[in-house]
Amino acid sequence: QVQLVESGGGLVQAGVSLRLSCAASGRTFSTYAMGWFRQAPGTEREFVAGISRSGGNTYYADSVKGRFTISRDNAKSTMYLQMNSLKPEDTAVYYCGAKDSAWTMSTSVARPSWYDYWGQGTQVTVSS
Repeated sequence: QVQLVESGGGLVQAGVSLRLSCAASGRTFSTYAMGWFRQAPGTEREFVAGISRSGGNTYYADSVKGRFTISRDNAKSTMYLQMNSLKPEDTAVYYCGAKDSAWTMSTSVARPSWYDYWGQGTQVTVSS
């Protein structure tokens, strides 16, 4: 079992950058494929980015490709989401998820139901 805690959210203006962190505790972090999702009020949880256990494979939603970068530091048991050129439509609660899996596919990492564990979320608000 793994516990996940997100941090780094906040209120920012459009065009600036933020870096979110997802700190894991419990089982060995490198056991898990990881993902970032977001959810705005009244909407379903939306895939943002995913990363394999080693970090060698990454996946992005089209809406963030070229602006966001997912990464992980297995020695620190932490995953990151670098968000650049933020837009008002990026406003949401951002969640990290973990899946105990040795393999990843683009179709799997994009499904919230694939993940076994979730953090509590961190709010990102982008003003215009």
